Amino acid sequence: QVQLVELGGGLVQAGGSLRLSCAASGRTFSRYASMGWFRSAPGKEREFVAAIGWSDGLTFYADSVKGRFTISRDNAVNTVYLQMNSLKPEDTADYYCAADLNYSRTSYYKTSQYDYWGQGTQVTVSS
Repeated sequence: QVQLVELGGGLVQAGGSLRLSCAASGRTFSRYASMGWFRSAPGKEREFVAAIGWSDGLTFYADSVKGRFTISRDNAVNTVYLQMNSLKPEDTADYYCAADLNYSRTSYYKTSQYDYWGQGTQVTVSS
């Protein structure tokens, strides 16, 4: 069993920055795992934001956040981060981290690819 705990959400003005973290516990991730960030805005489906391979560090981003968000991981403490810069009001959403125990470089954007989910953290960007 894997537990994921997100921290770092909050209220920020447009153009500002936030850093989310997701601490994983319950098991040690193998080379076959990856971590992802998704978000859900009111009235919208959950959408992919970013993902990272746990062992190779390869990163993937949604077009809407490319160049503004950076995903990273610290294997030593089983934590993945999402640095969000140049935030826009349309980035307002609940952000969720997720763990995929079978790393896929082709399906990383699919919610169905992920095995475990955190409880989410709210990000609000005011205009």
